[in-house]
Amino acid sequence: MVFFLTKLFLTAGIIAAVTEVAKRSDKYGGLIAALPLTTILIILWMYYEGASSEKISKHMSYTLFFLLPTLPMFVVFPYVIDKFGFYVALLASLVLTAACLCAFNVLSTQVGSKIL
Repeated sequence: MVFFLTKLFLTAGIIAAVTEVAKRSDKYGGLIAALPLTTILIILWMYYEGASSEKISKHMSYTLFFLLPTLPMFVVFPYVIDKFGFYVALLASLVLTAACLCAFNVLSTQVGSKIL
């Protein structure tokens, strides 16, 4: 239970710290947010909990697979928020990401390795 609480508070603390930095500096907030901090924490937690190298390796591969369809969101969101506001930009980004994930799934199925 202590390990779980340590994971919880450390991970939440990093997210809270990033939001506080972003309040003061968009540039540094974005820089810290772009770092793969959560991925590094996740693989550290997995390692310390005894996950196999294969399990950690698969996690990293799936992380890359799911990262790629989210990238268009970072292009669309800034444009849409200026034109239509936050909630429309958020919805458009979520719909775009879901569409990209579906497209990736279809493509992976066609090449014979269904991911989703």
